[in-house]
Amino acid sequence: MSLPPGFLDELRTRTSLAQVVGRKVMWDARKSNQGKGDMWAPCPFHQEKTASFHVDDRKGYYYCFGCHAKGDAISFVRETENVSFIEAVEILSRETGIQMPARDPGAQEKADRRSELANTMEQAVQFYRLQLKTAAAADARDYLARRGLSEAAQDRWEIGFAPDQRQGVFGHLTGKSVEAQLVIDAGLAAKPDSSDTHFQRDGGAPYDRFRGRIIFPIRDARGRAIALGGRAMDPNARAKYLNSPETELFDKGRNLFNMRAAREAAGKGAPLIVAEGYMDVIALGEAGFGAAVAPLGTAITEDQLQLMWRIAPEPIIALDGDTAGLRAAMRLIDLALPLLEAGKSLRFCIMPSGQDPDDVIRTGGAGAMQQLLDTAQPLVQLLWRRETEGKVYDSPERKAALDKSLREAIRKIADPGLRNHYAEDIKRLRWELFSNRPAQRGPRKPWRDAPQGATPGARQSVLAATSGEMEDQLREAVILAVLLTHPGLVESFEHELEELDCSAPDHRAIRQSLLRHVEVPPPEMRGRVEAETGAAPLEKLLGQSHIRVIPAVRNTTDTEGAMLCVAEELAKLEAKRGAAREVSEAMQDIADLADEGLTWRLGQAAEARNRAEHGATEDKTEYETAPSGAKLNRDERSAFVALLKEIEFAKPRRRH
Repeated sequence: MSLPPGFLDELRTRTSLAQVVGRKVMWDARKSNQGKGDMWAPCPFHQEKTASFHVDDRKGYYYCFGCHAKGDAISFVRETENVSFIEAVEILSRETGIQMPARDPGAQEKADRRSELANTMEQAVQFYRLQLKTAAAADARDYLARRGLSEAAQDRWEIGFAPDQRQGVFGHLTGKSVEAQLVIDAGLAAKPDSSDTHFQRDGGAPYDRFRGRIIFPIRDARGRAIALGGRAMDPNARAKYLNSPETELFDKGRNLFNMRAAREAAGKGAPLIVAEGYMDVIALGEAGFGAAVAPLGTAITEDQLQLMWRIAPEPIIALDGDTAGLRAAMRLIDLALPLLEAGKSLRFCIMPSGQDPDDVIRTGGAGAMQQLLDTAQPLVQLLWRRETEGKVYDSPERKAALDKSLREAIRKIADPGLRNHYAEDIKRLRWELFSNRPAQRGPRKPWRDAPQGATPGARQSVLAATSGEMEDQLREAVILAVLLTHPGLVESFEHELEELDCSAPDHRAIRQSLLRHVEVPPPEMRGRVEAETGAAPLEKLLGQSHIRVIPAVRNTTDTEGAMLCVAEELAKLEAKRGAAREVSEAMQDIADLADEGLTWRLGQAAEARNRAEHGATEDKTEYETAPSGAKLNRDERSAFVALLKEIEFAKPRRRH
């Protein structure tokens, strides 16, 4: 549905973002200023204890300094309610009392037609559900019981049965005054062609598409029945599974089985699991994995992939552990690579050989399935497996062929930053393969919440003396000043800027403003920061004498020099503060246990700080120790020895 240009602007203007967000969070009374619309709270999008989620009610936007979630009232409703854009607009329209714009007559006619088709489908679903209770469906009920589905589970999934009759649902619906053409257009019945043996016998009357099959209703994101899936009871049937044909309601490449329920479960934190078939999804749902979906009889399409990412940022693809399942996973890699973005990827959970999720749950229960999900591999691992599994690299040519295929695969990734990370992981995996030993990778440090100030222990340490605090402020000033004069570098240092704990209030304000405007074009960024923080903090910062003489501040065209300057100051600041934290923690540990490990920790902290502070000016000269114990410059000593060899000393004559 298209909306008039001014409608969304009016909706955002009349919506109080603080009220919308306030339904989901508890405001931090100490940091928030309700009179100015400056509100702070723990982020509703990730687990945290500190108030790093900021709402500017006057400007109508929010930003989390921890997980980087940002947007306006519409995006907040979309993310927290797990609804589409139009549904979010409708929710806010009802709350603000703004009338949704009317559709054009043509659109209304199409909507009415789709409503009629959906109503026809709903009546068919109810018919099939009743048929499952009849004597003709005894074998179907026995089959479902053997698959572990109780009668209550069958009701939850609205499972039905299509009797083996030529005009079962068609006769039922037309008998209830539903137009025959609607039944056909809904995909429930079809007209025979002249080659059909029944064509002459019944005058070409339509016949049911689903006969002698267990029926699984397929619903869209709004919960409307749009199609059916049928599992044949006859083992000799031409197709074991049969889906509805594509109709005005149903596009099999743009829908997912169980999409609505999965969206609600994923919105509550459940992982999105993508299985292959209806019974897999049902088994997962009954075992407690509510956010499970399946494609509809085809390989996963680009539209379905985008639907999955709207539900969850990292779906888990749970494929059967057979050749067909692995082949489907490998095809999906090529489809996904060009679409990947930061925070939007896939993980792969390959079932044991010859099993699907339903088999795993029936034999090992939900715990066995959870163990497999916990070991799901990232996409880069499956890409590496596809390119290397079963191959031998015993020649330079074979190694070069591997490098070429991997480069071609990685080149498909559009996001340059993500492409670089893939290249780094592939480089590590390649090193492990050809070095015949695993690379040593220590655990990455977990992301910290947005800095809220130094710890009490650090404040009491000798490293936090007044002179040390002043030194920190000077380094902060250099970092912020260089970024303000080279705004194009802010994005490159975004993560480091988030981690920067500014000790001065003006510095904190400038830092937060830079982060809020990280996506603003560089020429506009300084103006935006000044408009938000006021001119005084910037003038105070850039007017300091030691700031004005910095080459990176004076020369706004030297981007490389500016980058090196910021990186060096950040490294020195982090090393100094890291040492302070280590000393503080060590002082607390001394009371419990003093051992060699404690001494090693302190030594490592001191060494890291020394490297950061003196790395650029470190004396690279090589020395040798003379017999007297003095240190001699190796190059100077070598030159001196060479000079001595060139001098000939005449022996003194002996007197007789």
